[in-house]
Amino acid sequence: MRRSRRRSVAAVVASWACAIALLAAAPLALPATVAPAPAAAAADASDWNPGSIIDDAVFYDGAAMSAGEIQTFLDGKVRSCQSGYTCLKDYRQSTDDRPADKYCNGYAGAANESAATIIAKVALSCGISQKALLVLLQKEQGLVTSTAPSAWNYSAATGQGCPDTAPCDPSTQGFFYQVYYGARQFEVYRLNPTWWGYQAGRWNNILYNPSASCGTQRVYIENQATAGLYIYTPYVPNQAALRNLYGEGDGCSAYGNRNFWRTFTDWFGSTKAGGRPFGSIDAIEAYPGGIRVRGWAIDPDTSGSIQVRVSLAGAVTTLTADADRPDVGAAYPGSGSRHGFDTRIPVTTGGSGQVCLTAVNTGQGGDVGLGCRDMPFYTGSPVGALDSVAVSSGSITVTGWAIDPDTAASIAVHVYVDGVGTAVTARRVRADLATPYPVHGTAHGYSTTLKVPLDARQVCVYGIDTGGGDNTTLGCRSIMTPASRDIGRAPIGYIDGIDVAGTTARVRGWAIDPDTQKPIPVHIYVGGVGRAFTADDKRTDIAKAYPAYGDKHGFSEVVDLPAGNTTVCAYAINTSGDNTTLGCRSVTGGDQGRAPIGNYESVSVSGRSATVTGWAIDPDTIRPIAVRISVDGKSTRVTAQTSRPDVAAAYPVYGATHGYSRTVDIPIGPSTVCVTAVNTSGPDTDLGCRSITTPDEGKTPIGAVDEVTVSGTTANVRGWAIDPDTAKPIDVHVYVGASASVLTANASRPDVGAAYPLYGSGHGYQSSVPIPVGTSRLCIYAINTSGANPLLGCRTVTGVAGAPIGRLDAVSAATGALTVRGWAFDPDVAGPVSVQISIDGSVRTVRADRSRPDVGAAFPAAGSAHGFEQRYTATKGKRQVCATVVDDKGGFTVSLGCLSVTVR
Repeated sequence: MRRSRRRSVAAVVASWACAIALLAAAPLALPATVAPAPAAAAADASDWNPGSIIDDAVFYDGAAMSAGEIQTFLDGKVRSCQSGYTCLKDYRQSTDDRPADKYCNGYAGAANESAATIIAKVALSCGISQKALLVLLQKEQGLVTSTAPSAWNYSAATGQGCPDTAPCDPSTQGFFYQVYYGARQFEVYRLNPTWWGYQAGRWNNILYNPSASCGTQRVYIENQATAGLYIYTPYVPNQAALRNLYGEGDGCSAYGNRNFWRTFTDWFGSTKAGGRPFGSIDAIEAYPGGIRVRGWAIDPDTSGSIQVRVSLAGAVTTLTADADRPDVGAAYPGSGSRHGFDTRIPVTTGGSGQVCLTAVNTGQGGDVGLGCRDMPFYTGSPVGALDSVAVSSGSITVTGWAIDPDTAASIAVHVYVDGVGTAVTARRVRADLATPYPVHGTAHGYSTTLKVPLDARQVCVYGIDTGGGDNTTLGCRSIMTPASRDIGRAPIGYIDGIDVAGTTARVRGWAIDPDTQKPIPVHIYVGGVGRAFTADDKRTDIAKAYPAYGDKHGFSEVVDLPAGNTTVCAYAINTSGDNTTLGCRSVTGGDQGRAPIGNYESVSVSGRSATVTGWAIDPDTIRPIAVRISVDGKSTRVTAQTSRPDVAAAYPVYGATHGYSRTVDIPIGPSTVCVTAVNTSGPDTDLGCRSITTPDEGKTPIGAVDEVTVSGTTANVRGWAIDPDTAKPIDVHVYVGASASVLTANASRPDVGAAYPLYGSGHGYQSSVPIPVGTSRLCIYAINTSGANPLLGCRTVTGVAGAPIGRLDAVSAATGALTVRGWAFDPDVAGPVSVQISIDGSVRTVRADRSRPDVGAAFPAAGSAHGFEQRYTATKGKRQVCATVVDDKGGFTVSLGCLSVTVR
């Protein structure tokens, strides 16, 4: 019972407006946490109190269960799921971030989270008991115990934003959103108690049932949790519902709040708190040098203020929750308002850690943890950055920022140029620091211009500590700059590495000529054979170290290696002056015959083509290799040379040019697409095969009704049908009045195969279907695999019923034999009938299937294939010959006549 609820501060009304739109940012609130409830026992209706369904300390217990405890609980409720379904114990979902507001502390999304983890995190964020959320999921959708939950059950798991009279709000659909916004909704009720028609601390008239004629019960709601349940599900159980606590009541019964109380009691024990304290962590905030904690705490056993313990980095501080909180007093009028706390606690260790708060019990019950937060501790050595160094002839300008975590005040930075220092105060406004360092302010930037010698090489900046930490190096930069003319300075650079793969090597490094910003040549020698390259690859690290020269000074080149040991050297070529040796390395080359590696990642079908993608590498070469793409054995050879940065990240020696993406033709219907990586020397590697089929585009089937013939009460139909979306046979439906027959169009039709070669010849249909006596309409439809079913054609047919008819036309004699001739058919039979021939009492059978055009002309509905003519051996003398046929329905015999003949 979860519904849209309309705001009302006067009389209770039948519809309630959902408060899901209340998302305005405000201070955070995490209500009370309590110790585990006593052991569960079956609910007793005599314990039902409509004014106190569940205590606040139990309902607003955001740390009632851990994710592990929830998982164990769920596992115990369902042993196994029905095939094809995912039960709550096995359900997983990727979640997204939810912003913090005054109702919940937000949510850090993660991939593939279990239902137990989602429930635990949401409960802790919004301060709603994990037990209460489990009961809510059971009450609304039966999700906890269901062995076959539907997708809709998960989509509307808590019923949040799902009114009785309209579809669910799309913004709250899905399991995660349902749990998060369902829990948040109860916080909306708690923190805005006067917005709603049902309120704690007063008498309320509560409906028994959505039907107003069922009446109301006058209930004094004792606490906020109970008020929230009535707002969420605005009905109170009547006596009929309570008398049959585990079943149905009468037509005026409603069960939502009864089931919540009963299920909670059955699963977790009493809904009463038993005197344990409860409260809320409204905020835990870090500031320079300390932590601030804000919230409130109440012990039901006293209206006086209680103590709260704060554990911070192993140290415990005890404070008294005695600050005035009118909002708390309004929500809990029996306890008063002097229950708030807002305290600053210093920190002595930097980094981060947990800050945990515990409400200290004063009477019955025990201490209760209010929750923990992972917090940064702002203390230690300065932090900051050397953002930029601008170099001009004879001067430099350095900019950056520096903060000492122990103070919000601006601090000193020292700027050193080749060992000569200058002090500067970092007090310029840096608006970008407000987000990462919100507690320190923005007056922490520095920017200063210093005169420097023309041959200056390096500048370093240090943040100067104000407390017990150390000075911090904020960064060093080269301030070497190009000359206005080439003065012959030697190039600088380095070979970062040489990566060998079989008969190839990748040589990586960088090179700069100090006299120019332009890229310069680099010569790489393998043994005594050299090749020229240009050091113009992008190297952001070099640009950062030598900002006056830009980032186009890297090289990463592939060279061929001979088998065995060899030396690889690289040289930076000076624009004017001596070249610089960047380094030499000894390497060993040779094809080891290793099998290629790779991945057949996907095949996507579009119409009559498929796009195959993946990557392939031969470990014995850095260069791209070939792959074969085969469709049902027909191969296409392509080179795996498209850029794949992800492959380069996984196999940096080989670089990025090892991807393939090729579109190939595919036949209609199913086919198999395989990919093979071709070895440069050795066995190839099969990367895999995938079964595909051309997509069903909903095209309309085609076909024809070639022939409809009638015999008695049987119609013979013949034709063909094809669905253009598949080469497989499809069904055709034959309708005669309200009667339907299902046929499969899989008979051989070479003429159809010749006309539609892509689909083959197996698309004919030919069968007999019953028809009623009299005139009726016979229609045939081709059944689409996906889409509308077209009509292939209709015919008017007439069913004829009755006894067999026919005649023994003649009996002729010959020496030792006689020949009988006649015709017969049964209007109720589609094909030929059998005729019994009696010769002097000796019976023989002949099939009446010979062509008799005269019969066909006389009985066109029956056709002409109903004649019989048969020769029999006979002894001399006069013989009596009679012909009969048996009716197929009545079972009686019909005489076709008798004739006498003399055999010689």
